[in-house]
Amino acid sequence: MKAVIQDLMLETGVAFGTSGARGLATQMTDRLCYAYTVGFLQYLESTGELVKGSVVGIAGDLRPSTGRIMTAVARAATDLGYVPVNGGRVPSPAIALYGLNNAVPAIMVTGSHIPADRNGIKFNKTTGEILKSDEPGITSQEVELPEALFNEDGSFEKNFDWATVDASIGQAYLNRYTACFPADCLAGKKIGIYQHSAVGREVLVDLYEDLGAEVVPLGFSEIFVPVDTEAIRPEDVELARAWSKEHGFDMIFSTDGDSDRPLISDETGEWLRGDVAGILASLYLGADSVNTPVSCNTALEKSGKFEDIRRTRIGSPFVIASMMDAVAAGRIGVVGYEANGGYLTHSGFTVLGNTLPALPTRDAVLPALAILLLSIKEGKAISELAQALPSRFTLSDRIQEYPTVESQKLLARLSDGPAIEAVFGETFGLVSDVDRTDGVRITFESNDILHLRPSGNAPEFRCYAESSTEDRVQEVITQGMQLLIQLKG
Repeated sequence: MKAVIQDLMLETGVAFGTSGARGLATQMTDRLCYAYTVGFLQYLESTGELVKGSVVGIAGDLRPSTGRIMTAVARAATDLGYVPVNGGRVPSPAIALYGLNNAVPAIMVTGSHIPADRNGIKFNKTTGEILKSDEPGITSQEVELPEALFNEDGSFEKNFDWATVDASIGQAYLNRYTACFPADCLAGKKIGIYQHSAVGREVLVDLYEDLGAEVVPLGFSEIFVPVDTEAIRPEDVELARAWSKEHGFDMIFSTDGDSDRPLISDETGEWLRGDVAGILASLYLGADSVNTPVSCNTALEKSGKFEDIRRTRIGSPFVIASMMDAVAAGRIGVVGYEANGGYLTHSGFTVLGNTLPALPTRDAVLPALAILLLSIKEGKAISELAQALPSRFTLSDRIQEYPTVESQKLLARLSDGPAIEAVFGETFGLVSDVDRTDGVRITFESNDILHLRPSGNAPEFRCYAESSTEDRVQEVITQGMQLLIQLKG
């Protein structure tokens, strides 16, 4: 039988979000994952980017459903005439790097930070992540789904054995950094690696040891832990403080599930916000053009350190598109970062006398290394580097299990300044600016900022806050969330 991807999305509720599709693992049947992979590869064929017989790189994170979905992806690639290469369980940027280096598609099975009962498929073209402009071409594909291939529940009728793991894919990602950064560049630094269930937990220990640091692994978990680098769990806040007090770390480093977003602490065990980490990393690299979503900390502009700043919608595809525009405009030293800490480069950079090639996809390793090296260069602790930035603080929170249609209804109620003031005015005062680049970003005359938007890849409603002190931003996010919950009813 034949099916159109867009119809399958409506039928199952597994929709395309940031760089791919996500949904409940039970919804992501073998049949559906097979169909989405066929649709993606057919789309690349239609654009002339791919020819039959090419290699397709496949990797995944550590959540329970990942192995099954990787097999469905591999079978789809095989049946369509391609050769699946098994990257194993490696970070998302590792399989993306493999694709870029070899000019082949790269597919990562991951749900990133979302709970273990969900999963996703992240698609990379031969030139990098799919962009929003690619989605219509993928979702309009009509795909063949042989009825004999699947059981009634959407599982495969027969087992499918495919390639053994190619360990060189994970090693190449490690080599990217060890080839650029000198082996003793982190000598004298003591770093805790919060491993939990992050797919890069072993690679990260190896990397920091290879660069001369003293490394202490922490918090290894056999059970999947949904670490969200934007909405840090209270238990992770307490763990980092306790670990730092016990061990005297210069930094604690962790990532989300697929290890493309960093979680970086200072020497006291306080987690840095991802957008603060992005500013510090960009300072060390000497970036010429910084591309970042509208939700990120305005200390970027207030620092006066960057010549070209471009604000985008939230999501790495929008940041990547903006970086491409910056390069086309003649900018050099082009970087991007997100509030979740994911850091992207669209230019090569000279670091300690060596060239680090561009990697235009979210990466957790580079910002952490850059911040450590900035700390060494300036002779300052990480907390001092952060305190030297203009005094703007950000926090975020979310309402989970909040359908996107309900989110849109809520945003529709906030149609203009008076409508917004009717909801938030008693708490936050008069509105000075409303930015609708992505959701509704409200700047009040007090210079407090509240930004509201539905998540692009999960049934969640996100709330971002910014203010001039840590105490005040905590008040803003707490009060904002209380009002949103009341509106939800």
